[in-house]
Amino acid sequence: MQRRFGLVLTALLALALAAPADAWIRSPATTFATLPAGATTPEGITVDASGNVYVTTFGHPDSGPATAGQLIVFDPHGNLLRQLVVTGASPHLLGLAFHPATGELLVLDFGAGSVLRVDPLTGVGSTFSAIGSGSGLNALTFDSAGNVYVSDSFNGIIWKIAAGGGPASPWVTSPLLQTAGVPPFGANGLAFNNAGTALLVANTGDDSVVKIPVTAGTPGTPAVLAYSINGADGLIIDASDNIWVAANQSDEIVVLDPTGKVIAKLGDFDGIDHSGAARGLLFPASLVFSGNFVLVTNLALDLGTVFGLPTVDSQWAAQVTRYTVSKISRHLPPISPSLNAHGRGR
Repeated sequence: MQRRFGLVLTALLALALAAPADAWIRSPATTFATLPAGATTPEGITVDASGNVYVTTFGHPDSGPATAGQLIVFDPHGNLLRQLVVTGASPHLLGLAFHPATGELLVLDFGAGSVLRVDPLTGVGSTFSAIGSGSGLNALTFDSAGNVYVSDSFNGIIWKIAAGGGPASPWVTSPLLQTAGVPPFGANGLAFNNAGTALLVANTGDDSVVKIPVTAGTPGTPAVLAYSINGADGLIIDASDNIWVAANQSDEIVVLDPTGKVIAKLGDFDGIDHSGAARGLLFPASLVFSGNFVLVTNLALDLGTVFGLPTVDSQWAAQVTRYTVSKISRHLPPISPSLNAHGRGR
């Protein structure tokens, strides 16, 4: 009996080795830049026309008395250019982007519920739009006319602001943009498709991407395009309308085609180095295309300490003392196909 069992086990192992399963070929995440000592967790990221990279700090963990949030600027090779305090801001800054029409740098002040104009050379800030306390302003994007759209993670709202600033008005409100999940953020990263006929929005706590149809600037009824992106956070769209989403709870970038089918999973967590910095991805939050790469902020947020919500990465995040921005090739690798009985890929 033992000999027969051994023969069966050997045959099963041989079969498993002879028939490889489909697998993701993951492009690795490597370090693009390390934030200067004393900087808190990086969250938002954008790139200017010269390829310089701008990063905002989220203010966790607490670095002492409450101070204004910071704007940290790197050159295209990851060398530090300047570290600025954003005047008049709370410690908690999130999304940022250069206005396509005016060139102004807009920064979301999550702590104060406002959109700021920020001088990228000095850090001097002024109010572009005041939405108010109780909001959870997270990410922003623009339409072809230069109007500004801001996700509100706490209220399930997409706010619309005129190109020149001023009051914000609710553009879309939907239960699909709210959440009771973990992390406790609903609407997050957002971007229009290339034709401007849909706005795609990540819902972090619901692990989903929501599609809002748009006709002549008017939004239609939101619907879920895809679920099961673990902690869907930052979201950007490439020239082929593929949707790149930072999955902050699985430490990867998930790429969907326009129908919602996953076509790539990129990067992974690779431990903490001797300096206290994460290798690879750890709670990836925001992403931006830059040349041949996609750059990703490693928020490395310990949800157990900040929100009392222990996650599988909480203890790793608690060990981080230096914060990083990672880079991944923007070339999408193929899926490695399995072979059927006739040696053909599925």
